[in-house]
Amino acid sequence: MPSIAIVSKPQKPELQGILRDLLQWLQQRSMTAVLDETSACYVDQQGIQRESLPAHKPDLVVVLGGDGTLLSVARAFAQTSTPLLSVNLGSLGFLTEVPLEELYRTLEAWCEGTSDEDERGMMRVTLTRTQGEPLQWDVLNDVVLTKGAIARIGEYVVELDGELVAKFRADGVIVSTPTGSTAYNLAANGPIVMANVNATVVTPICPHLLTVRPIVVPGDAEIRLHVEGIADQTYLTIDGQEAVELKLGDQVHCVRSPYSVHLVRLGQHGLFNVLRSKLKWGQR
Repeated sequence: MPSIAIVSKPQKPELQGILRDLLQWLQQRSMTAVLDETSACYVDQQGIQRESLPAHKPDLVVVLGGDGTLLSVARAFAQTSTPLLSVNLGSLGFLTEVPLEELYRTLEAWCEGTSDEDERGMMRVTLTRTQGEPLQWDVLNDVVLTKGAIARIGEYVVELDGELVAKFRADGVIVSTPTGSTAYNLAANGPIVMANVNATVVTPICPHLLTVRPIVVPGDAEIRLHVEGIADQTYLTIDGQEAVELKLGDQVHCVRSPYSVHLVRLGQHGLFNVLRSKLKWGQR
């Protein structure tokens, strides 16, 4: 009997009806459903913390929300091979490409073994601290070193495989996977990288020198970053959702993760189709 985990975006009233219909559809096919706490609130059921869902070993995770919801689920299930079926209830939906009207067709294709899976590489990020244990994440999009509320630029140091790349003053620096290249990296004038390219992008945010530009490095390279003379409120942000304040001497190490995310779809939509439909890219 297949087990389906369901994760939902909060504050989406329409999910009450969507979840009710989905649970009925699964029950009719003798599938069990495990709901996260947000999903459970919509249908007055008992839910499970999102971080605890992988322990229930579901066969599939249905994500009802936007890219932000998917990013949090991808980190929660990073060390599993559980496929994710993401339904776009947000605005852009670069990752959550399945529209609501295709939810059941995609589920049926997955049940029949005829759906496609898009494998996305992740990046392993380790924060090494002068005091305390290291912190580690597997991220799908990016990590960002940036200043906080105070309008003061910092001095950032970037090393690649032990060699100094650059030391520059800027508002921050982004280290992005190819998947994350269309997120904050794109807004900071970084390059778009196709998801199947084994690469990592390092993008300064508003650098103080015109010669400092984004660079694309091999995906299996080790990138080290730190901030010299830590300014007040300097943070490391994980996928735009988790933030850790940096202290003097802290170092951030970025390498390719041994894990990847598997996105279930009816068919491959293609990066350029998404760019044209979502951002009107390449159109007059």
